[in-house]
Amino acid sequence: MWKPPQRVKYKASPGGSWPSRQEASSAQLFEPLSFQALRLNERTWVPAMVPWRAEDDGAVTADNLDWYGRFARGQPGAIVVEATGIRDIPSGPLLRIGHDRYVPGLEQIVQRVREESKGYSKLFIQLIDFLSIKRRPAAEAYFGRFLKVRPEHAQAVGLDEAADEAKVRAHLMLLGGDELEEVLTTRELESLRYGYRERVTDMELEHIRDLPKQLPELFAAAAVRAKKAGFDGVELHYAHAYTMASFLSRTNTRDDGYGGALKGRQRLALEVMEAVLSAVGRDFVVGVRILADECIDGGSDLSDATAHAVALCGAGLDFLSLSRGGKFDDAKQPKVGEAVYPYTGMSGYECMPGYISDEQGPFGRNVPLAKHIRSALRNDSLLTPVVVAGGIHNFDQAKGVLAEEVGDVVALARQALADPDWFIKVRTGQGDAVNLCEYTNYCEGLDQKHKQVTCQLWDRDFSDGDPSRTSDGKRRLVAPDWRPIHIQK
Repeated sequence: MWKPPQRVKYKASPGGSWPSRQEASSAQLFEPLSFQALRLNERTWVPAMVPWRAEDDGAVTADNLDWYGRFARGQPGAIVVEATGIRDIPSGPLLRIGHDRYVPGLEQIVQRVREESKGYSKLFIQLIDFLSIKRRPAAEAYFGRFLKVRPEHAQAVGLDEAADEAKVRAHLMLLGGDELEEVLTTRELESLRYGYRERVTDMELEHIRDLPKQLPELFAAAAVRAKKAGFDGVELHYAHAYTMASFLSRTNTRDDGYGGALKGRQRLALEVMEAVLSAVGRDFVVGVRILADECIDGGSDLSDATAHAVALCGAGLDFLSLSRGGKFDDAKQPKVGEAVYPYTGMSGYECMPGYISDEQGPFGRNVPLAKHIRSALRNDSLLTPVVVAGGIHNFDQAKGVLAEEVGDVVALARQALADPDWFIKVRTGQGDAVNLCEYTNYCEGLDQKHKQVTCQLWDRDFSDGDPSRTSDGKRRLVAPDWRPIHIQK
């Protein structure tokens, strides 16, 4: 993963003192929030994190249930289930919701969270669409099979346009790097060096051209299944490296009314949202996650994000969740046989900054942008709650987000992974028992390799007997249980 050249080392700290139980009881962080269909018992949030625990066909497993049940025992205000595919297509051990057969398994997650949180935590599911991406091929495979040979290729290697394709491929395979840059197009070079990746701008492909026709219905059908499964709402994933974020991006140059200028780029996002709202009704929470900044050359910035936020919230959102970065555009070149990972470049660092950082540090990097976006919403008389995440790990940071009107809900991702009981510990005056995240991004490294995601703070702690373990037997699958000094009434 990319790291800032300054390489300043930081350590997470409790900040000031943890609040007593009495102080916590009067803190805004633990006050209820109500807006439209959204009802939270407190203003804390566990964002979507992919744990790689589903079946290869996208079905729910016992490990999924344990994962979400463990977060629920910490009683945050809300939990968002991982990015869940809206299409009924192969996508590895990621949850899916693209067919009715997935509903019974998802119902089990809902029931488990209700039981473990004692009905305290609201549960949403993040709905995602993604385009095709292939692993980086070996040069022999790329030139031998994958490259679509063009007459220009034959000419470039000194052969007649009608030359036998196998002969052209053999000649291309002998070319060096500089020569290939003269012969291959930018996209062909990318497919060789990074693996083939579809874009929303690949208008020569019929299924890409038809995305605006397909996606509103697909998202709406998925949202209906989520409601049937018992979720409190859905979060539409319009962030990072995936389809909907790509439509919103300045890099979207489609010329069919769904790209180019700002309103064109917003069009599909609004149509998807409107289709979902129409399908599920206004008693079901519908939120969106967007990027406050794409953090790539030529990509969307804060001004775009602010305009997107105003447009989406103006159309009736129940909440807006903010992230940043995490794009394919600047990702590190993968090894042969591996797929490009959108959190390895500078934009990936901005999404998940680690303890090695620059002068700004890894904590709260998204705060100034979130404050700008929320202020723009309020100036437009839009009261949509804003969910703020990014390196938040102590009480002072969390209460500052609310007190300084940066956001309305505080999200803890890696910190919740490090200690799922952060919420109940702080709320009951036992914050000094919190295990602080070290921001080494150990978890992110596992995610990159599509391994079951765990935390280095707890994955070798087997002191509570023989907990379930990862497939290699070396790490535990859920955080150790915490036995509080006094139980919340």
